[in-house]
Amino acid sequence: MNLLAIFGGLDITTLLNAAPGYIAQGAIWGIMALGLYISYRLLDFSDLTVDGSFATGAAVTVMLILAGWPAWAAMIAAVVAGMLAGFVTGMLHTALGIAPILAGILTQIALYSINLHILGNKPNQAISVDKYDLIISLRTVNTAIFVALAFAAALVALFYWFFGTEAGSAVRATGCNPNMAKAQGINISAVKVFALALSNGVVALAGGLLAQYQGFADAQMGRGAIVIGLASIIIGEVIAEAIFSKHMHFLICLSSAVFGGIIYYVVMGVILWLKLPTNDMKLFTAIIVAVFLAAPYLKNKYHTSFSALKRRNRAEAKKDALKESGEA
Repeated sequence: MNLLAIFGGLDITTLLNAAPGYIAQGAIWGIMALGLYISYRLLDFSDLTVDGSFATGAAVTVMLILAGWPAWAAMIAAVVAGMLAGFVTGMLHTALGIAPILAGILTQIALYSINLHILGNKPNQAISVDKYDLIISLRTVNTAIFVALAFAAALVALFYWFFGTEAGSAVRATGCNPNMAKAQGINISAVKVFALALSNGVVALAGGLLAQYQGFADAQMGRGAIVIGLASIIIGEVIAEAIFSKHMHFLICLSSAVFGGIIYYVVMGVILWLKLPTNDMKLFTAIIVAVFLAAPYLKNKYHTSFSALKRRNRAEAKKDALKESGEA
């Protein structure tokens, strides 16, 4: 009866009215996932810096706008700050020999204190679209969706071009096979530092957009960003592979990260609409990611088992036919 009372009181119009907001947030987090895609997929580097650099981008953007900077200039500064964070992680790994995960954790921990200093030793700082000319705001959700998708499309196009150049190919080669890349004369240490800086610069850009969208920056707003980013990448890849199968193009791979971010937030919106406990959001996230991670494996296992069964049946049928012909 309790479940009936809960689900019976659901109103689909409530979900539809909230959907544009979920799409806008998903597109912004999709940009963050696009930055993570560089380190996680192309460079094969498990970078946990993003939890800190995301908040750094938000803090720098908000504080500079409050100081009188135009929003576009503040966001450029945020990208530079994010790139510096990625640079530090890269140097910890390449120059000091610290493992990728530990290097990212060290930078992430340091960024928490740095972000507090950027925010004026306050946990958060608010910014109002009524007082400042912001690039994106939840006050105009439809415009926010367009702006976020425009940023995402521009970045996808830029990365599609860049990773087809010699420098971009060096990043992909380093992530694919660092020993072979080194044998080809590529400075893999420099490539790693550059790729990590680029990755965190994009993550900081997403943080700056989200801070403007929601109207504040918080020192802890990047907590869990790595989980959301990975979930977006995995969800996008699974859906893209299901649609395009063997025709997966690099442009589609890049776009799938953004699309995955939108799907992730829409699913989270549905969970909230179903009035499920908000304290279990992390649990739901883990379940969603686990389902999408397991889907390709289970699908492949099913096809493999089915193919083996067909081969076995054909072999038995052929054996029976030969037996019958011999008896005849």
